[in-house]
Amino acid sequence: MDYAALIRSSLIALLRNKMRSLLTVMGVMIGIAAVICVVAIGKAGQSRVEQQMNNLGDNLVWIEAGGRAVNGVKTGTHGTKSLILADAWAIKNQISLIKSVSPNVDDNVQVIYANQNWFTRYRGVSPEYFSIKRWYVDIGAIFSPDDLERAADVCVIGRTVREQLFGAEDPLGKIIRVKGLPCKVIAVLHPKGLSLSGQDQDDTIIVPYTTAQKKVKGNMWLDDILCSAVSPEAVKVAGQEAAAILRDRHHLRLEEPDDFNVRNPEDIIQAQLDASRTLTILLIAIASISLIVGGIGIMNVMLVSVTERTREIGVRVAVGATETAIQLQFLGESIMLSLVGGTAGVLFGVVGSYLVGQTLKWPIEMSLESIVIAAAFSIAVGVFFGYYPARKASLLDPIEALRYE
Repeated sequence: MDYAALIRSSLIALLRNKMRSLLTVMGVMIGIAAVICVVAIGKAGQSRVEQQMNNLGDNLVWIEAGGRAVNGVKTGTHGTKSLILADAWAIKNQISLIKSVSPNVDDNVQVIYANQNWFTRYRGVSPEYFSIKRWYVDIGAIFSPDDLERAADVCVIGRTVREQLFGAEDPLGKIIRVKGLPCKVIAVLHPKGLSLSGQDQDDTIIVPYTTAQKKVKGNMWLDDILCSAVSPEAVKVAGQEAAAILRDRHHLRLEEPDDFNVRNPEDIIQAQLDASRTLTILLIAIASISLIVGGIGIMNVMLVSVTERTREIGVRVAVGATETAIQLQFLGESIMLSLVGGTAGVLFGVVGSYLVGQTLKWPIEMSLESIVIAAAFSIAVGVFFGYYPARKASLLDPIEALRYE
């Protein structure tokens, strides 16, 4: 069997009806392009959610001071003064699933530099805080354990604070006043952007917790204890073990509620990620409907072609063409239509994904896997929807075909 001649005859047959072939190709093209765009946009959305999860911290276990009830009146978060440094060290020393711990003391504060001022929030932490929360430094260096030991008047500022107080000026080595305390700026943090709740994470000042306790806030209580678990799977178990240790240290009876809260912000992110994946699958399913419509278009075109070329089929069979040859010719035409549509769909899908990414300012990453699957699917559409017309053509009775008007 001469396959080159087969392809040539299929191409000639399709070019006889250019407009019909073009419209059929467009159906497949739109379906493939839609699938590629949806996959690319879905992956970009998932990437943004994963970035938010990464910004939360390194397997973060977050313990905050809880509320209490006074004469039936319940206070909210941070309503108790029960978390102390000894609690933080007990968690670090007694829980093998915890690899690092940082005390946290925070509050709102007005900061002043020269004739500029800004209302922000400070955090008093240990040097481990930066690795726990995955905070990186753009310029300068974080404070040392020695700074922590002597309650040094030093601070690390976020990008927003830098812009509000210093503008284009280099902040390193400058002295700002934090609630009246002169603090030397030793580093500027790499920007993180907005948190899940919409708060500006870069609007912050970080100081040693000893400085915050002794010189800024004026008490020895902790607002939070931030921990890093050894793995993502260990986060919840580590939180449960920390809760058990704190209940024992705080002498809480079985019927008494916790005077602290163990937060799992990663659960919120994971729920968003799951929702994003589900939505992407749903959109792919919807986009795939257009592929089915395109496939039905191919089938209709091929059925019409079989009807129009009935006498031609009869002549070919009469001069010795086999059923297989007839079937392969029509199947080849169907596959050719879907291949052209698939190729055009891949090109339009890639371009469309790039344009959407530029419009939404999302980092679009094209998946080679999705492109290959889309191309393979276009071939499958051609084979699946072209088989019946090809089979019908190969089974025509040559005598009846030659008599067909």
